[in-house]
Amino acid sequence: MDAVGARNLRMTAPGDARQVRVGRRSDGTPTATFSALNGRCEILFDDVDPATAGELGQMAAREAWRIEAKFAFDNSNSALARAHDKPGQAISIDDEAAYLIDLAARAYVTSGGRFDITSGLLRRAWAFDGSDRLPTQDRLDALLPHIGLERLGWDPPRLLVPLGITLDLGALSKRYAVDRALELLSAATDASILIDFGGDLAASHAPRGEPWRIRAHRTAPGAPAPIIELGHGALATSGDSRRFMQRDGVRYHDLLDPRTGWPVRDAPRSVTVAATRCVDAGIAATSARLHGAGAAAFLAGQRVACWIGAGPPPAPRP
Repeated sequence: MDAVGARNLRMTAPGDARQVRVGRRSDGTPTATFSALNGRCEILFDDVDPATAGELGQMAAREAWRIEAKFAFDNSNSALARAHDKPGQAISIDDEAAYLIDLAARAYVTSGGRFDITSGLLRRAWAFDGSDRLPTQDRLDALLPHIGLERLGWDPPRLLVPLGITLDLGALSKRYAVDRALELLSAATDASILIDFGGDLAASHAPRGEPWRIRAHRTAPGAPAPIIELGHGALATSGDSRRFMQRDGVRYHDLLDPRTGWPVRDAPRSVTVAATRCVDAGIAATSARLHGAGAAAFLAGQRVACWIGAGPPPAPRP
């Protein structure tokens, strides 16, 4: 995934130490990389010069940083801060925030209450730092009464957040950032673009008639990793390879059931879904894993292209 080559330029956002790095992969594919949304972001281009790659990378980075700041869970100046600061009072939110709340509300219904943006509160009990320090049931029981999207007052654009409820749009806003970056860059260039924000992907169109090739997870231990051909549209992955806890040989992944406070039982190690938009792919992938052993049945009902994997998130291969 790292850009490789002789040309490595650095572009810094004014007033910000964050950088956009321009380079080439080993096969010559131009790239722009930067850090945002709690991970590494990379943009692959088909046949553009380094200066253009830098300009487009900077455009995408600025949008990713903007969305990251606007919807950060712990940002007192975030788009939802007023709703948290005035519990029990309905406030007006802007169209962008309303769009994400609407997506979350629909996902909550579709997933049977499993996809719940109020469940971020459970992170106060779970560290997912690789240790064996599991939370007590008493600690989880104290948090569960403050979880449940049905408790919100939502009459667009008016949002009421009850006392004790906290909204977390982190994963949803990350996938929204993928869609926004692709939208902005597609309007600025006719070049083929592949956006990769921490394993969530979107492509404008196939480079020179050949699709981008994405190496997905193994679908079974020892099986060859499938190659996904992506001409346009998005791929999103929900997986447990990065954050977990472990005790007595049992691995506790970071996908929490908002109804119990504990990691979902029998969830697939990873699910990748293809859709037109990354937000839709992400909701389907996460909702599937939240169904545990019923992931495949849930996905069949959604009628989406999907890959249920046994390994880490997919890596782009041009």
